[in-house]
Amino acid sequence: MSYDIAIVGAGPAGSTCAALCAQAGWRTILIEKSVFPRDKVCGDCLNPACWPILDRLGVSDRVRALSHSRLEAVEFNGIGGPTVRFPLPADPRGEIAIKRSALDELLMLRAMEAGAEVLQGAALTQLEEGWRLQAGERAISAKFLVAADGRNSTVARLRKLLPTVGKERVGLQTHVPAPADFGEKVAMHLLPDGYCGVASIGEGQLNVCLVAPPAKLPELKRWAAERFAIAPEQTWRTITPLARAPLPPRLDNLLLVGDAARVVEPFTGEGIYYALASGALAADCLLRDELAEYPARHRALYRGRLWINRLAKAAVLHPRISTQALRLAQRWPAALHFLTARVIHTAGVSS
Repeated sequence: MSYDIAIVGAGPAGSTCAALCAQAGWRTILIEKSVFPRDKVCGDCLNPACWPILDRLGVSDRVRALSHSRLEAVEFNGIGGPTVRFPLPADPRGEIAIKRSALDELLMLRAMEAGAEVLQGAALTQLEEGWRLQAGERAISAKFLVAADGRNSTVARLRKLLPTVGKERVGLQTHVPAPADFGEKVAMHLLPDGYCGVASIGEGQLNVCLVAPPAKLPELKRWAAERFAIAPEQTWRTITPLARAPLPPRLDNLLLVGDAARVVEPFTGEGIYYALASGALAADCLLRDELAEYPARHRALYRGRLWINRLAKAAVLHPRISTQALRLAQRWPAALHFLTARVIHTAGVSS
């Protein structure tokens, strides 16, 4: 069957692009290898910059109706105990934490409401110029193709675009019961061989993420098990690589969005924002027949913020130095507040 656009990957980037294209009357198919709801390795944090895009999709109230935690504070914990904590704005459109299984299903359903056909449980196995795709049992053709299928993008792999990466670090993630006194916050723990990010996600649960070199993960899991009373049989989801060279965001009638295009350091908690923003940007360029402008506008989306990602990566790769920085920040907290405020920003994307 023929479509105007085929989008591979029904995460926030793909579903956003699909909803906007279908809403504009394009024949749109959204292809997803999993069956929703499904969990995803993610910190589950929704940056305030996401709200304008969710408004545009008409789902902001629906997102707030889902179980979530309105995050009140960010806490940084260094090796051996130095802790710096500062409050987040008490704003209904502030930072929240919400399970990706719930958020992604809501966004996928919004794409369906807008008129997109959604094909779940269909892995992409063949891809030819044209575009001609084989997804599950379906043969599909489309004028435009959007890769929204993550850092290990099947579209990029089939087009021989994926760069070689070393497994320098691996991410693990799980949900566990929250300690009674944890509160509604994000806590970042710098550890000798990696880091642990923890966030309240509502209904008495925590999102726990661990990042470390593969050889150090067992030690990090033991630390987390003791700290948060995690049972040995607990299931952990995993993802790698955490660092990867960016790919060209456009190749003729192929656009890459979200992690398929550029991977950011998980420590900053901006991944969902970039997914939503790049998915909306791709839709705008397609619908306005401004495809040639997509690469420059995609670069502009990240411009001025990549230094934060570089700084965050340096912080977690050198935790002892970062711990000393936290000791200084205990005396001058305004400096850390300034840096974190650059991450938890309020800028949206143009519509």
